[in-house]
Amino acid sequence: MKYDKVIDWLLEGDISIQYQVHRDMLHYDNPRLRDRIATEGWGALFLSKKHEGDFWGKRFYEPKWISTHYTVLDLKNLCISPECPDIKSAVAKVLTNLKSPDGGIFPIGSAKKSDVCVNGMFLNYASYFRMNENELKSIIDFLLSERMADGGFNCNSNGKGAVHSSVHTTLSVIEGFLEYAQNSYTYRLKEIQNAECESREFLLQHRLFKSDHTGEIINRKFLMLSYPSRWRYDILRALDYFRCAGVSYDTRMDDAIQVLLKKRSADNRWPLQAKHHGQTHFEMEEQGIPSRWNTLRVLRVLRYYGINS
Repeated sequence: MKYDKVIDWLLEGDISIQYQVHRDMLHYDNPRLRDRIATEGWGALFLSKKHEGDFWGKRFYEPKWISTHYTVLDLKNLCISPECPDIKSAVAKVLTNLKSPDGGIFPIGSAKKSDVCVNGMFLNYASYFRMNENELKSIIDFLLSERMADGGFNCNSNGKGAVHSSVHTTLSVIEGFLEYAQNSYTYRLKEIQNAECESREFLLQHRLFKSDHTGEIINRKFLMLSYPSRWRYDILRALDYFRCAGVSYDTRMDDAIQVLLKKRSADNRWPLQAKHHGQTHFEMEEQGIPSRWNTLRVLRVLRYYGINS
């Protein structure tokens, strides 16, 4: 196999990488590996940064990227056990203490309005950590109320005003919708799935990174391979979402796939090209060198879509 040596290299990485390689590349979901994420490597490091009172950083969203919000998102993306008590208690406290009159969490500004993008990310990990469905209903109501006419979402839709969806917000919201559906929640599920389909079409109309009017690249940062992505959109994060959602290949993915293939090194690995400025608990990987996170995510996209070039 073309990538045998790369798989071996991935399996030398953090336990969270090992678990996802077994699950996604070797087709063996090993619960014993998942259980070790909380006690070894990156997962244990993130958990060790938690303060008494069930929070990380200074508060729910500050400072970036060591706040409760982004730390829990990182832990979810490591695939730590969804039954981890330290994380479940932290997320439950957010639902208890940070609900907004508009139904979302973490109201901001003098108008006390919830941010659509933040709530999409929150729904993502709150669903993964299996919060009570009744506590999530108002967040679902809020997100569905913010759907835009073009099929996507924009964090400014209920604040500064927006006339066009944002790829950043749209992807964050549909990642949350997907996780919600995959964890067997049922409240307004059909509406959620319809909204998710419309948002996917919005991204595909833009060929994942191009203007739907001119065909020009919207933002070259969308082509840079970063990890963690935080709230920021890029083509690899989008394609990995489509894979996870079980979406069939669409020719409008072609351009993004070709960009990924051109970034492959001679030894079939992909680099960490960019990091998003902000304080971190620790660095999982070094910018400019081969990245296990990016290599794994590209390989599972290519494998899912049967691309062997």
